[in-house]
Amino acid sequence: MNIYPAACAICSTPTLSMAADERDRDARPGRSAQAGMNDFVGESARDNPQQATPDIRVGWLGHKSRTIGDGLRTYSREVTNGLADRNVEILFIHHEESLADGRSSHALDGKPMFQRRFTLAGIGARSKLEGLLREYEVDLVHVSAPFSTLDFRLPAVCHRLGIPIVVTYHVPFARELSGWGALAAFVNRLYVRPLSACDRVIVSGQAQRHLLVSLGVPDRVMTVIPNGVDTDKYSPGPSPALETLGADRLFSFIGRIDPEKGVESLLQAFLDTSPPPSLRLVIAGDGVDLTRLRRRFQDRRIVFLGAVLDEQLRIQILRASDAFFLPSRLEAFSFALLEAMACGVAVAATSVGNHTEALQDAGVLLSNSSLRDDLRSTIRMFIETPARCRSMGARARERAAGQFSLKVYLDRLIALYGELMGHTSHQQPAPAADRSIG
Repeated sequence: MNIYPAACAICSTPTLSMAADERDRDARPGRSAQAGMNDFVGESARDNPQQATPDIRVGWLGHKSRTIGDGLRTYSREVTNGLADRNVEILFIHHEESLADGRSSHALDGKPMFQRRFTLAGIGARSKLEGLLREYEVDLVHVSAPFSTLDFRLPAVCHRLGIPIVVTYHVPFARELSGWGALAAFVNRLYVRPLSACDRVIVSGQAQRHLLVSLGVPDRVMTVIPNGVDTDKYSPGPSPALETLGADRLFSFIGRIDPEKGVESLLQAFLDTSPPPSLRLVIAGDGVDLTRLRRRFQDRRIVFLGAVLDEQLRIQILRASDAFFLPSRLEAFSFALLEAMACGVAVAATSVGNHTEALQDAGVLLSNSSLRDDLRSTIRMFIETPARCRSMGARARERAAGQFSLKVYLDRLIALYGELMGHTSHQQPAPAADRSIG
């Protein structure tokens, strides 16, 4: 079945329904607080009755959506599904009323702000949250931050209830001075006090850890666990994308089409290299800049797909790609980057966030201060040396499978949960040197 649009027309727009299936399990059966736990566990536990009683009950504060496929929602979906399949009971608390089932999934009132990247908590959100945590008697709270303006009160709420709190901190950062970097630095400073009051703060790399410690977050609460991707699902393999797009080779970008993502610089640099007519640059994602960029860059070699929420379509795009570009002005640790690496794609990304640690010698690092020039030279190299793309992609796959698998991430996360459940929320954490994972 052909799941792609006929994308050979100038700046053609796909006609397929890309939002039909996020392949997440929002309909996973839940339970009432009195109904027992067997309906709440993952599929693997249901298949093995001897494992049917959850060992840990986690209140997960994260992100859900039927129409947005960004990294925050990917993280919550992949990790909570993985935890549930390992017999961890999940009470998922979010802000999408249409995805709440009143059992395992509950929505708090909130208003999305700043291009839906932050949520202003509604009146009564905190009291509803406290009620849910009490009713379901969770063992631990895990927050995927930024969650909402409740973030700054959550440590006090949890400790008043005697519940340990873990935060996975996704706020982006950049080393180089820029307007975007200054904004990110301001947000990171705002989080110093609430993060300092948490039982653990998970960051995805040493660069992020050093940044937060330099701002005043105690090192004793920090734990490094790099993001993970399902390397069985995201893997090299056949794809119909080249044939469907009428291309001999494919370069790609997958992510939000917002100003800080650098997509305009990528598009201009791509055309500056005078790419051959059989090469396509696929831009998959939605955002505030999409309409403007689609109007400006009307070229048969550029294909705008819009939001791609069908996971199989994303995988097919990546499997067909020779190169993947992530020219962001700031990041924390991009899931799209890991997915591309896991699919064996040569990767070029700016040296922001934890990307230097992630790539090492398995990709090309771009400088924000000379981004357009770096993009042009890298695109030319990838055009002129396909064999180098293949060898770099093989190294990227090897690194992703060895260092950034979702399985390893879940192992480390569950071990951390067990450690915290051995303490009360008021006990001092173990020294950081004993807990740095990764």
